[in-house]
Amino acid sequence: MIRVRGLCNRFGSQIVHEDLDLDVRRGEILGVVGGSGAGKSVLMRSILGLSPPTSGQIQVLGVDARSEKPADRLHIERNTGVLFQDGALFSSLTVGENVQVPLKEHHPELGERWHYELALLKVKLAGLSADTINKLPSQLSGGMRKRAGLARALALDPPLLFLDEPTAGLDPIAADAFDRLIKTLQQALGLTVFLITHDLDTLYAICDRVAVLADRKVVATAPLAKIERIDHPWIQEYFHGPRARAARNAVTNAPPGENKENR
Repeated sequence: MIRVRGLCNRFGSQIVHEDLDLDVRRGEILGVVGGSGAGKSVLMRSILGLSPPTSGQIQVLGVDARSEKPADRLHIERNTGVLFQDGALFSSLTVGENVQVPLKEHHPELGERWHYELALLKVKLAGLSADTINKLPSQLSGGMRKRAGLARALALDPPLLFLDEPTAGLDPIAADAFDRLIKTLQQALGLTVFLITHDLDTLYAICDRVAVLADRKVVATAPLAKIERIDHPWIQEYFHGPRARAARNAVTNAPPGENKENR
């Protein structure tokens, strides 16, 4: 679904990425981790074409992400959904109007009634009640704003979903519920998910593989069981601390009948 080769990102004298390679497989949830300033969000923005890289090759859904051809850009836009941190909703629009933005842009022929009905469907799909559609973002809790942002990301039924710190700022119960929602949607809709996170619980609960950003590149991409055995200072510190042990134990001690690898 995504293929990155030799990616470089420089901002003046600051080098964020240098010769970075990454593959995202169809149908997986790939967790992207790294220390603060490692360039996780910059990588996502480069893949989406929001921040052109200094050099390198990026393919998204078989299309050159750096292409300036309108047809190529349209193909990527129509087949990707993005949940930015805190939802990034338009504050002056209701939840329903926010979800309708991509529908009106890409499918104006459907008309107002279908735009509304499809927005309502996505709002419910994101786990929100029907009456949320008429509320403003300021009337929502942090978790509800993230779900509203997710509803907008799903508006065009994209096969590829980008999530930037989806559980940041949520309490443990809300974060766990959001993790389970993502996994359920991924399985039901056949989504491929590029997920940036610092949340160890999320990594252990729902991610199929993990990509580690360090030293200006992806130093490892593998299932967690293999990542934990890699002899790299940041990996050892991150995945063998008390929080990582607690997250690992939570999955290991999952109730009988629950999928312990991807619960």
